Amino acid sequence: MKNGEERERVVTRLKRIEGQVAGIRRMIEEEKYCVDTLLQVSAVHGALSKVGQIILSRHIETCVTEAFAGGNEAKRQEMIEELISVFARYGGAGG
Repeated sequence: MKNGEERERVVTRLKRIEGQVAGIRRMIEEEKYCVDTLLQVSAVHGALSKVGQIILSRHIETCVTEAFAGGNEAKRQEMIEELISVFARYGGAGG
């Protein structure tokens, strides 16, 4: 991720997610109500999906755009195959 400001926002999100995961661990250790724990798991899942969306968007805006602007057919094809693989693995942009 090349943009320093955006990178910092993603790092801040990831730190928040780390805290949420630690909270889930504590909830399990303390045998908190299962539904409350599941709600926290869902929140972490959503937060990670958002991080994935940001990273994918940035990849398309930079690496993919550069590959298509560069005129190298092999590089373009490589990027197309890479994106197809990413979309197949993550079910689209959101996971």
